[in-house]
Amino acid sequence: MKKILVTGGCGWLGAEIVRTLLGRGDAVVATDLAISPEIASLAASNPNCTAVAADLGEWHQVVNLFRVHRPEAVVHTAALVGVIQTAEIPIRTQRVNVEGALNLFEAMRIAGVKRVIHISTEETYGDFLAPAIDEEHPQKPVSIYGVTKLAVEHFGRVYSRDHGLECINVRTCWVYGPRLPRLRMPRTFVEAALRGEPYHLPEGGDLAVDQVYISDTVAGALLALDKLTHRFDSYNIATGQAPTIADVAEAVNRAVPGARISVGTAAPYAHGGVVRSAKKGALDIRRAMAELGYRPQYDLQRGIQATVDVTRADWARAAGRG
Repeated sequence: MKKILVTGGCGWLGAEIVRTLLGRGDAVVATDLAISPEIASLAASNPNCTAVAADLGEWHQVVNLFRVHRPEAVVHTAALVGVIQTAEIPIRTQRVNVEGALNLFEAMRIAGVKRVIHISTEETYGDFLAPAIDEEHPQKPVSIYGVTKLAVEHFGRVYSRDHGLECINVRTCWVYGPRLPRLRMPRTFVEAALRGEPYHLPEGGDLAVDQVYISDTVAGALLALDKLTHRFDSYNIATGQAPTIADVAEAVNRAVPGARISVGTAAPYAHGGVVRSAKKGALDIRRAMAELGYRPQYDLQRGIQATVDVTRADWARAAGRG
């Protein structure tokens, strides 16, 4: 059993990592700006789970995480995410994403903790120059979010070179699944379908992008955490396929009988010309397969069906409580 610090441990992805680590028998220190009821309940019921409210932007709080709890490794999910959202708050995004990571790396250096798995993003690549790209693709981000995540990757390389840290970057793509906190597809598609309402998204139907179910993202991150030695400091963790937004709509229509979800191609998806969206595609996952033994378990249809099933069950429980 190892003790793992999970930053952003109350977030959507971070909480899934916390649950998975606990489920396999690890001890977890889950930290976030505020502790969610779910993680507080886990900490109250599981002696292997500790929940700590901390701000990575506050140096003394980060140092105390290591001094008091003594984790052996870190999974770093804490960040402001989203192309549109971060474009509206660039200074805050830089402070949270970059300065928070630097505080984390420095505290690790002082505490002698070597390994951190940094959850990065395909946004660090910018425009995809091919339908499927590997980890050697040029990194030329076109969004504030992508710039900050690339900066964290580069700072991690400096700390690896100068201080012996093992900063491993897991570059995932469009992660989806049940309880997605942002109101975007496929959540909007699934919820409309389950309400029995037609839903038409006017733009972006022909955008092809790798979409990875949350459980596969977690599995890839933990494979990177567990690997004894790494020849590489970055791995694409996705599906290796690039369905279109229209394909996602059709997957929802197949998963929910009678659903009427449709997508047009009038404009770039979601951005409406306000924020430039990078050209997308698939992430080549052959390095992760060869080095980590990573195998995605969810193709698009299975992932959408799982999302539908959990959402339907959640709604039924909520209705029962009402």
